[in-house]
Amino acid sequence: MPTAVYKRVTVFSTLIAVVAVVGGFLVLDVATDRATAELSEIDPIVALIGVALIAFGAVTYAFSTRFRAEGMGNAKDDTDEP
Repeated sequence: MPTAVYKRVTVFSTLIAVVAVVGGFLVLDVATDRATAELSEIDPIVALIGVALIAFGAVTYAFSTRFRAEGMGNAKDDTDEP
């Protein structure tokens, strides 16, 4: 049971991380008008929200992939050599 819950948490936290990063870039894109706005035309609050979403997604992904439950091996540990 704990392994199943752990795997679900890992999947959903990774999904949340991806959505946050993509959403952060979209918000940042809106704030800078597709990187064509002059510096005086950029909305700094919206831009900071975008950067915060990107950072939140990165931190969420980093923590969701850091820990492994029993039975979740690492591909680097597998040996295919005889």
